[in-house]
Amino acid sequence: MDYIKFGNTGLDVSPLCIGAMGFGDPKSNFHEWTLPETEALPVLKEAIERGFNFFDTANIYSYGSSEEILGKAIKAYAQRDEMVIATKAFMGLKKAPNNRGLSRKALMYQIDESLKRLQMDYVDLYIIHRWDYDTPIEETMAALHDIVKSGKARYIGASAMYAWQFAKAQHVAEKNGWTKFVSMQNHLNLLYREEEREMLPLCEDQKIAVTPYSPLAGGRLTRDWEATTKRFLTDKTARQKYDSTEAQDHIIVDRVAEVADKYGVLRAQVALAWLMQKKAVATPIIGATKITHLTDALPAVNLKLKEEDITYLEEPYVPHRIVGAL
Repeated sequence: MDYIKFGNTGLDVSPLCIGAMGFGDPKSNFHEWTLPETEALPVLKEAIERGFNFFDTANIYSYGSSEEILGKAIKAYAQRDEMVIATKAFMGLKKAPNNRGLSRKALMYQIDESLKRLQMDYVDLYIIHRWDYDTPIEETMAALHDIVKSGKARYIGASAMYAWQFAKAQHVAEKNGWTKFVSMQNHLNLLYREEEREMLPLCEDQKIAVTPYSPLAGGRLTRDWEATTKRFLTDKTARQKYDSTEAQDHIIVDRVAEVADKYGVLRAQVALAWLMQKKAVATPIIGATKITHLTDALPAVNLKLKEEDITYLEEPYVPHRIVGAL
């Protein structure tokens, strides 16, 4: 595995990040397609043995059991100092006062709870999962700065917001001498490219590491349009993202298949290679609920698409409604 620098930091990460949303108790009422611990650990073990060192989870994934499973895997199969572990906060694990959002109280509580579940003293990247309209950004950035200075996080990142919000947060941090975000985890793939309008140019200019989630559009970019999987049938979140643009997106999915045939590679590799050729993109976050998901994705790192093929893939795209930023 050849590692890359993470944005404007000295951090070494694998060029693909393993997203842990697919690991967790399927009976938790989060997603019924997630892998329980006995099935998730072999996939994580394989990922570590293949050189993946960047793993992303969140407090809300399977209501904490994703963090628990990831923590057990790192403890059992990896050297902690070599790993880059990211988790996120904003969502609440219960309906109660001060349990969600980005207030100082919520963040200080949630980082401690995440560390307990992960069985770690620190995370490498602590990410705010959404923008909190009910908490002053000054309070949030001050709390995140204190979390970094306490040693509980090495870096901070942001996710799923508008470019003006991200710029405002960075300005507040810089003005006060607080820790600034080093990454942006946003919704970006061949079926959803709204982030190219403002967020990607901002991140490229500021040398922010972009870590796109849903790089394969919930699997839609990896198979024929008519094909279905358990996740396709049960993932309500993905259906909310993509069902309304089915007619527009069908053409793009067909073109991914054509380009994959032209290069003699898998469709997933074309979709990932397209992302990785975006200058601002550092590490797409791939879901891996099978070992084949790892082996299918890895060749994308060395796949370089010709400009004519990138143009062909992008040409049918039409504007989509904003998904992700609230």
